[in-house]
Amino acid sequence: MTTSAMNLRVETYREVGDLPEPVLAALEHAETSDIEQGWAWLNNLIHSVYASDPGVAFHVLYGGHEVLAVLPTRLADDGQVWSLGNFYTSLYQPYLAAGLSAQSLACLLAGIRDIHGTISAMRFAPMDVDGRCYQLLLAASRQAGLIAFPFFCFGNWHLPVEADWSSYFAGRSSQIRNSVKRKSRDFQQAGGVLEIISDPARVEFGIGAYEAVYAASWKVPEPYPEFVPSLIRMLAARRWLRLGVATLGGQPIAAQIWIVAHGRASIFKLAYHEEFKRYSAGTLLTAALMAQAIDADGVKEVDYLIGDDPYKASWMTKRRERWGIIAYNPRSLRGAGRALREYLGRAVKPILERVRGKAAHHAN
Repeated sequence: MTTSAMNLRVETYREVGDLPEPVLAALEHAETSDIEQGWAWLNNLIHSVYASDPGVAFHVLYGGHEVLAVLPTRLADDGQVWSLGNFYTSLYQPYLAAGLSAQSLACLLAGIRDIHGTISAMRFAPMDVDGRCYQLLLAASRQAGLIAFPFFCFGNWHLPVEADWSSYFAGRSSQIRNSVKRKSRDFQQAGGVLEIISDPARVEFGIGAYEAVYAASWKVPEPYPEFVPSLIRMLAARRWLRLGVATLGGQPIAAQIWIVAHGRASIFKLAYHEEFKRYSAGTLLTAALMAQAIDADGVKEVDYLIGDDPYKASWMTKRRERWGIIAYNPRSLRGAGRALREYLGRAVKPILERVRGKAAHHAN
């Protein structure tokens, strides 16, 4: 489906396999900043999570023959267009060409709205609140006639690498340093072994070890069991995989999936066997993988991705925030109603907080 305006046009594709070479090249460019926007990651997400979902789409803005923007999206059951992702997604940072204006991007959003008819809203998240992509999408949403609001998603702890492993480790708390040294000695004396898998030849062993640990951990079963194994295979094929496995007597007791690509190490998944918690094998794996990422892989940043879990501050040094955009369509009755409710809720919230504060003060 095509719309035209000022030499701009919008094309919509449903499968990665349908994307023309210039669009694939744009996704590869986006991948250098955020691998979750590369075609390989998105292809795995579609086939392992959204295989039967007819709402998946790649909306592409062209200026003549040039690809100006690529927005991977999904039409949800509630009539909203969502950025393509789910709870695995730590950052939505789609391809936007250098020099792209909010006015031009608004043409793409208007095209998406027209393609889907009476959508109630568009939702893009999680995004870097200080990034160009977030600022452009927020401005473009409003220029497209949508009623847009920002919202907080989660905190993101990360480490800008400024030293070698030894210097970095020396700067950790005494509790972390002593724990690693003491537990490492105890683990080795018990016959424990740490392995970092990156070779494709060891991938199936690594998948089996990770799944065994995950099944024995505190975590709920994966709702999409094929996503992680397929991702591990893809990462190994690209030499981006760092799969840490701790074994004791041949039994895997802890596992972590790290992704090392384009100068960044992303800590994607971790789990440990509850029965062997006393060995702190997860902490030992983190230390080993951190040393690998900093000294051997030479990364410029280590990223703990999603959430403000207290333990992350022990390893990382900086915190930033991920935000989202909810942009309501006033042409839709449901969208207009939700926009009004959102506006009123945000207007009333500070008043309620002041009232609660005064009540608490008087109660004390």
